[in-house]
Amino acid sequence: MTKLHVLMKKEEIDEEKIIDKVAVVFDVLLATSTITTALHYGAAAVIPVLNGEEARKVSGDYPNEETLLVGEYEGKTIEGFLDPNPTALKEVVDGKTMILSTTNGTVAIKKSSEAKKIYICTLLNGEAVANKIATEHQDETIVVVCSGSSNQFCLEDFYGAGHLIDSLTKKLVLDLTDSARAALLFYQGHRETGEDLLSLSRVGQMLTTYGFSEEVSFISQKDCFSIVPYFDGEKVLI
Repeated sequence: MTKLHVLMKKEEIDEEKIIDKVAVVFDVLLATSTITTALHYGAAAVIPVLNGEEARKVSGDYPNEETLLVGEYEGKTIEGFLDPNPTALKEVVDGKTMILSTTNGTVAIKKSSEAKKIYICTLLNGEAVANKIATEHQDETIVVVCSGSSNQFCLEDFYGAGHLIDSLTKKLVLDLTDSARAALLFYQGHRETGEDLLSLSRVGQMLTTYGFSEEVSFISQKDCFSIVPYFDGEKVLI
């Protein structure tokens, strides 16, 4: 039986306990949606980093024409970086290595690096990730990491986790912790209202205020990408 647990925010990650488990990281608004979209549209890889300083340092290892510096901190674009907005980035990522720094999502990915496998998930590819888990990780323990926002719970990540779990219930017999069951029940109760729910979330409202409502609409789409990005400890690849 596949065991499944949901962490409500990245600060709950226990790096010792996660070491023999499969991690699935969500930062629906925006990091994991940005990563998934970039790889779908031809990015060579995405390198998640903790902050802008690390991003600039990593970029020195590559020719300038091969990389894109992308990132935000506390919702504001880092100076000299591109906005981490999926619909804009999809036009410029083909063949490039994207170095990505975000306040929450890239930090959650790095904090999950002790897991035996780390998948990157969002509403856009939830079904694909569920298929991968059902095929390759039966009878293992899956830890779904909701990145949250600066040590706060995020509605959109919880909804994304529920979408993944809902897909998995059709493929596997699951042993759900209460947090996982709560995510599933929440998603099932709001299955058809994803865009409205994301728009009402704190981060969704912030993006709308900044003029990025189209990003929320795009990210609200379910299962339109078939890729399953994974983090190898340095890069996110497919």
